[in-house]
Amino acid sequence: MDIFEKIKTAIIRFYPLDDEAWEMLEPTLVVKHCKKGDILVKEGDIEDRIFFLGSGVTRNYFMRNDKEYTIDVHFEGDFVTGFYSLITGAPSIITVELLTDAAIVVFPYSLIASIYDVSAKAANFGRLIAERQYVVRLLKEMDLMSLTAEERYANLVRSRPGLVDKISVKHISSYLGIHPESLSRIRKKFQ
Repeated sequence: MDIFEKIKTAIIRFYPLDDEAWEMLEPTLVVKHCKKGDILVKEGDIEDRIFFLGSGVTRNYFMRNDKEYTIDVHFEGDFVTGFYSLITGAPSIITVELLTDAAIVVFPYSLIASIYDVSAKAANFGRLIAERQYVVRLLKEMDLMSLTAEERYANLVRSRPGLVDKISVKHISSYLGIHPESLSRIRKKFQ
């Protein structure tokens, strides 16, 4: 499946985009091939794009007191950006880094906003993406507050099989809110 078919499939998962909106959108899409370690969104910059991961894995993180905190991980078929910056127009409070080589599609937000103005289905799609981001964030916060480290790891392995093979222990432990040494002990129990 080519990257444009992957985008269409991902969009249809949320909402059936009408042909008019798709015909406006498709010719403006830019496909980029990026390398592991490339930065899609840099903390402090103002974000004006949304990315679709045709392949690859990203992480969203921020720095405090010389320590990195991974707050989210995205995979093939996901949309990713610095949503805080995109929505508020303020500088990004996170960095989005590629953890693997990736093929991405870049959506300029100004184009998406103009399509929202002429297509109710496109606007509904955008709303559904925002709602999904809220739900994912809420569930992660609840897990961090109520589950043990082992339970959080088990949920991650169950919901994202293959993740532990693609991402370093350092990034997984940061995402789960546990020390790398503790994660190593937990992983041994699951082998």
